[in-house]
Amino acid sequence: QVQLVESGGDSVQPGGSLRLSCAASGYPLDHHAIGWFRQAPGQEREGVSCISSSDGSTVYTDSVKGRFTITRDSAKNTVYLQMTSLKPEDSAVYYCAADPGKDWCRNYNNYDSFYFPSTGQGTQVTVSS
Repeated sequence: QVQLVESGGDSVQPGGSLRLSCAASGYPLDHHAIGWFRQAPGQEREGVSCISSSDGSTVYTDSVKGRFTITRDSAKNTVYLQMTSLKPEDSAVYYCAADPGKDWCRNYNNYDSFYFPSTGQGTQVTVSS
C-alpha cells in the first residue's frame, strides 16, 4: 500500500511562491506516475500537473504552465510542486495521487483514475492580499 501525504501549503500574497511536497512510503515513487490535483470550495477537483514514471516527462494544466514545476526526488521518495507567481485563483486544497501505469499522466485530470489516492488531508494553499 502506498501512503501519500501532502505538505507545504500556506497563505501567501499574490505573486508569491510555495513548494508543496508529496511524501510517499510503502513503495518507490520512481515506479509511479504522480499527479497533483486541487479542489477549491464548491468546485470539482482538477488536475494540475503530473510526472510520469517511465521517462520523467511532465504535463501541466494550461492555467499553471510557466508558473508551476513538478519534480521528483528519488532519494527522499518525494515529489514536489514548485509554485511561483501565485494568483488568487490558485487557492485550493492540493492533493497528490500515484499510479503504477507507465503512461498514466495522460489521465492527469482524472483523480479517480489514479490507483493510489492521497492518504492525507491535502494541503491548503491560500493566495490573498
